[in-house]
Amino acid sequence: MKILLIGEYSRLHNSLKEGLVKLGHEVTIVGTGDGFKNYDIDYSIYPSFILKWWLFTKIKNGLSKTIGYNAEMTEKGIRFYKLLPKLKGYDHVQLINSDAVQTHPWLEIKLYKKLLQQSKQMSLLICGDETPIVDYNLTGNLKYSVLSAYLENSRLKGLFQYSLKYTKKNYRRLFEWVKDRSNVLITSDLDYEIPMQRMGYTTHFIPNPINTDLVKYNQPEIRDKIVIFLGINRLSYIKKGIRFFEEALKIIEHRYSDRVEIIITENVPYKEYIKLYDGAHILLDQVYGYDQGYNALEAMAKGKVVFTGAEQEFTAHYRLKERVAINALPNTESIVQELSFLIENPKEIEAISKRARSFIKKEHNYIKIAEKYLNTWFE
Repeated sequence: MKILLIGEYSRLHNSLKEGLVKLGHEVTIVGTGDGFKNYDIDYSIYPSFILKWWLFTKIKNGLSKTIGYNAEMTEKGIRFYKLLPKLKGYDHVQLINSDAVQTHPWLEIKLYKKLLQQSKQMSLLICGDETPIVDYNLTGNLKYSVLSAYLENSRLKGLFQYSLKYTKKNYRRLFEWVKDRSNVLITSDLDYEIPMQRMGYTTHFIPNPINTDLVKYNQPEIRDKIVIFLGINRLSYIKKGIRFFEEALKIIEHRYSDRVEIIITENVPYKEYIKLYDGAHILLDQVYGYDQGYNALEAMAKGKVVFTGAEQEFTAHYRLKERVAINALPNTESIVQELSFLIENPKEIEAISKRARSFIKKEHNYIKIAEKYLNTWFE
């Protein structure tokens, strides 16, 4: 069958493609590459014309400040429109988000209409911000979420514009339009499954696919210092609670200066990012999660001890008796305690590393996950 995957924010669609191809299907990914992350895609809608030339970038910024017009969104829409003749005859189309093309919502609906006229069916994957997810997180009914910092301090509103856009009338209309025309809604982890269920939606929960054929296990060897890695993405800095990690690392560096090496990087492309943490024993991912996102899962597959979402809901869902990751809380002292325990008990790093790899192979195998997608799309 021919499968079209639109959007790529984390390598989720690439891993799904690899699983589907293994099963004998033809798969195409359309997207921007997601900025500096530069994920692999087959057809690009990256707004290179606007962003390549200094003058056009300056004009774009001026229009955005004066009248709120986003020229990048327009170029993405135009590029997708020009691709439509090549995007015919697909048995299934999956959007990684209702705003998968990242153009103006009114234009996006028109583009999806044309796309559906030349393809058989469509599904919506919910693996990040989306209207019902943001709506539920704004209620404050969860003990914490990626919007916790905003709920605690509304003056941070400007830093949450990407998430809050989904509450606007035009994005609500876009989500409803896509939802009504999707044969299934799929969630990728519990951070989205829990809100969707509580908002009354019928969803299919399919864990993120991880290609363990490509992501090799690296048995941790602690011969000298324990290496701790923190990769910072400034766009998601507050949403992921990175400040708690930074505060904890200052304490750890002072307390264990002769026993740890700390590596911090910022805004690096995906392929460089995964190489940079290869030699690390511990990876700090995020604090406002219940389950693991793609980056955390891939690091776990490599055998890293990952500080991320691993709440009771997660351990209960997978019926885990031992830790496969560290549940990182939005509390500096808690993170310090967890790091201190691992530094003083390095054998636990080796044990968690092995369990993490086994967990990924069992629950996130990219071929088995691809089969689940197929069964869900065409049930």
